[in-house]
Amino acid sequence: MSDLAERMRHDLEEIGRTCMPFGKFGPQHFPPNGAPIFDIPAEYLAWFANKAGFPKGRLGVLLRMVYQMKVDGSDIVFEPFRKRNGGRTPLRPERPKTIVRNDDLPF
Repeated sequence: MSDLAERMRHDLEEIGRTCMPFGKFGPQHFPPNGAPIFDIPAEYLAWFANKAGFPKGRLGVLLRMVYQMKVDGSDIVFEPFRKRNGGRTPLRPERPKTIVRNDDLPF
């Protein structure tokens, strides 16, 4: 296996293990560890890319990789992580289901 392929595999494994340690998707809102970074919405990551700048260090590098993969449409590579975690991380509170009957409609 080439050195590049090995580094890419290592980076993907690390993305699969890393959770957001702060902010809207951090442990305060998604206990105990925060949301997995591969499930953070591209719009949130775009805020780092365009306004705030990515965090320093390895976390910033991994978030930048995740953002680029999402922008490029190649985030399908995260599906094995999601499958392992039981599906996508629910990022919004569940809305109550409302049933609309035909006789409830105004027309």
